[in-house]
Amino acid sequence: MLKKRWTIKQAENEQLVEALAGSLNISMVLAKLLVLRDVKNFSEAKNFFRPSLESLHDPFLMHDMEKATSRVIKALTENQLICIYADYDVDGTCATALLYLFLKELGANVEFYIPNRLEEGYGLSKTAIDHVRDKGTSLLITVDCGITAIDETEYANSLGMDVIICDHHQPKNLIPNAFAVLDPLKPECNYPFKYLSGAGVAFKLSQGVCERIGKRELPMQYLDLVSLAGAADIVPLKDENRILVYEGLNQINNNPRPAIVALLDVCRLQPGNLNSGQVVFTLAPRINAVGRLGDAERAVRLLITDSKKEAVDLAMILETENYERRKIDVDTFDSATELVEKNPDFENELAIVLHQEGWHPGVIGIVASRLVEKYYRPTVMLTTIDGVAKGSARSISNLNIYEALQRCESSLLHFGGHQAAAGLAIELDKIEEFKTRFNQVIRELVSEDDLFPEIIIDSKLKFSEITPKFLKILEQFSPFGPGNMRPVFLAEDVQVSGNPRIVGTNHLLLSLRQNGSEKVFDSIGFNMGEFYQPIISNNYEYDIVFTIDKTTRDGRTYPQFRLKDIIIKESVKEGLGVQ
Repeated sequence: MLKKRWTIKQAENEQLVEALAGSLNISMVLAKLLVLRDVKNFSEAKNFFRPSLESLHDPFLMHDMEKATSRVIKALTENQLICIYADYDVDGTCATALLYLFLKELGANVEFYIPNRLEEGYGLSKTAIDHVRDKGTSLLITVDCGITAIDETEYANSLGMDVIICDHHQPKNLIPNAFAVLDPLKPECNYPFKYLSGAGVAFKLSQGVCERIGKRELPMQYLDLVSLAGAADIVPLKDENRILVYEGLNQINNNPRPAIVALLDVCRLQPGNLNSGQVVFTLAPRINAVGRLGDAERAVRLLITDSKKEAVDLAMILETENYERRKIDVDTFDSATELVEKNPDFENELAIVLHQEGWHPGVIGIVASRLVEKYYRPTVMLTTIDGVAKGSARSISNLNIYEALQRCESSLLHFGGHQAAAGLAIELDKIEEFKTRFNQVIRELVSEDDLFPEIIIDSKLKFSEITPKFLKILEQFSPFGPGNMRPVFLAEDVQVSGNPRIVGTNHLLLSLRQNGSEKVFDSIGFNMGEFYQPIISNNYEYDIVFTIDKTTRDGRTYPQFRLKDIIIKESVKEGLGVQ
């Protein structure tokens, strides 16, 4: 297991923590968690714990929104054919389903087009533009892509089509000459929240249209799709995203559409108490799988159907594709790991750059993320498509991978993405040049400490502080995700109670107590089996870093620690430890 750095967050103003604890009648630990999330008073705490649609920003604060809504309304009134063009991932397919259902509800003449990942690649292409124009498209709306499509937008213009771009990715120096460009990251856009998902931008467009036609509540029925996209696309769950994901999860749990019911059924889950983590790790991979291995339009057809039977049939297709995707993942990961381990220069390199002609382009992004977890190095994985090396880059915590690629631009055909992940293409004969340059750039951008995973700890916590009231309030911090991660705690001088076990492939299951107390908490450490032998061999005390989750036993729900790291203390406590 990689050595990790532990960093405890400090609240800048302890008096503020004390005041908030008093006004809310909560513990100092909970008050600190709120202050660390920039919640400073009773009113802000109320908004945090009770996210409200009333707090959503005016869509017309987004640059070009007036132009975009007017053009959509024109297409509606003149029955022009609208084509929605999207990325093939969860965000893109959810955004497509949202806009398609919304426009259909308004009586629009609308179709959608998702490029085939294996045959067409990411983003707008002239071939696809020809295809949609031949069908009579007058208005092309991109979702979750388009912000770098300079030439393609000009080509669509030349064919007489208007283009509205709805994207959330980082623009380059030039902005496409589209009829309207909706992207909060666009330099001239003063929208107050910059980190919407692609589906979030599509939702704002639907909000803008409805503001102008007097149907303000109509877009709210698609919040489940916005929530699914936002949780899966790893956007910060703060400000507007927190509201959208919170409300969308309520919809998924209380009034799920046929697609959600069918997907949950194949996952053996029930709506009612689903959280953002379950969306990310169960629903999202299945929606992603069909786009990774082929035709993502199947995911859109699932999301838009109102037929229970069709939803079940399509969900089974997604389940089968996801099973196949997982098998390819394992083979690719094993192959990539072998290349890393055989590299004689690995210890001296700060980045991993791998190329294999036969790797499946649909899984290399996932595998790159797993290599980052294993080796904690910025990772680029490439395969060969049409004589060009194409692939995915994944970052570590303190590195902006987009900036790193920008500094290597002379070695690249093209690239795009954001701080944590990006896509890129390289001429085959320039891979080694890129690898050398990329490693040089990483040396310039990161410190030695940055190459060790850092666990950010919110607060120290004593077991005696974990009361039913504490747990109830802690649960209200959800939905959890980037920008509002599940709180991480440090407990010191804890002891093992009972007999630890290894479960599954390499997961550590044990019970813990503190200061000899009878209060015991079940704990699980995923992929932490290497701690088993030291624990059963000695009566040590431990410092642990953990989050608090829930587990169900005999129909009752109990708190369960999810261990993130363990430090074995040097001192031995007689009479304590494994029994």
